[in-house]
Amino acid sequence: MRDERRTLLTGPMLAMISSTLASLVGFNLLLSTVPLYADKVGGGSTGAGFATAAFMLSTVLAQTQMPRALARFGYKPVLAAGLLSLGLPAFLYATADGLSTILAVTLARGVGFGIITVVFGAVVVELAPPERRGEALGLFGIAIALPSIFCNPLSLWFVERSGYWLVFLLGGAAPLLGFVSFFGLGSVRGGRRSNGAGFLEGLSRGPLLRLVVIFAACTMVGGVIVTFLPLAAPGAGAFSAATAILVLGLSMTAGRLWAGRFGDRNGPRGLLVPGLVVAALGVATLAQGGLALLVGATLFGLGFGALQSATLVMVMARVSKDEYGLGSTLWNAAFDAGTGLGAFLFGFVVGASGFSVAFYLCAALLLAALPIVRRDRAASEPA
Repeated sequence: MRDERRTLLTGPMLAMISSTLASLVGFNLLLSTVPLYADKVGGGSTGAGFATAAFMLSTVLAQTQMPRALARFGYKPVLAAGLLSLGLPAFLYATADGLSTILAVTLARGVGFGIITVVFGAVVVELAPPERRGEALGLFGIAIALPSIFCNPLSLWFVERSGYWLVFLLGGAAPLLGFVSFFGLGSVRGGRRSNGAGFLEGLSRGPLLRLVVIFAACTMVGGVIVTFLPLAAPGAGAFSAATAILVLGLSMTAGRLWAGRFGDRNGPRGLLVPGLVVAALGVATLAQGGLALLVGATLFGLGFGALQSATLVMVMARVSKDEYGLGSTLWNAAFDAGTGLGAFLFGFVVGASGFSVAFYLCAALLLAALPIVRRDRAASEPA
């Protein structure tokens, strides 16, 4: 058993984790900063929503092409292109003086992010021993979650004290460090042609589509929170957006780790309803402000983390071995399309009705996904 446990953290796996960490540091440093900068240069709350939506639009468009790109070129060349595309354009934010320039840079970075999210998800499944795949996905989840815990609030702290230029510099440099780490991946297959389904064919499968819709409902709300909470609770202090986003990241990591252990023992399906309900309660609580801001961030993070773990495991269990890239594409597309769509649509809600109404509508959206969970359970039960 000890030997088996040592085989999980191989050189290629550690290289993949290191590259993931570096890339997500760059992503999270800019996640809330770019919308804030878009608002500052005159875009307003609608411009802030456009910034997040533009990033996620190009991300999802890139993700839909990933099964074909991986079949043709393999993991490593595609990953290299993604890391460079995520990092290099970020340096241009410092020279942007209008919303159009910000959106152009953001679209380029989104392509890179779309590439790396799919490749990382597929590689971790391939590198992990089959009997330890759940544990490997949990480790991967930590690599994703740690930057979100610290880098979102850290970026807002840097902006308050040093301005935007330092955040743009660090946000561009971090993925380039990930480019160095990826050389340690060694030999991973990801390039052989298979008869696996493409993106649209995958969505046409009811069991996969239901999970995509459930998860996308929660990621839409996540996109609203990271985009508009810094505008709703600006500044520093205990009850600010910076503190709330830090709490959100911590609770999301805790929720994902606990859900991984629970799912291994009891199956991930039982996490869907509690995850949606707790996340809905959390986002509704955010609307109260003050101490409730931190309580709401905690609850939403726990629910969102549980849903991340449960849906990822369930998606990967519903595709064949040759379709891990497809499973990763669908899950990440649900994550990123939901984030962008939430920021885009609720930008209009915030502009028309304010932040509180937007948060309450987000809670209603999460509860609206419960009937889909019920239908998925009924469809999966033997007749």
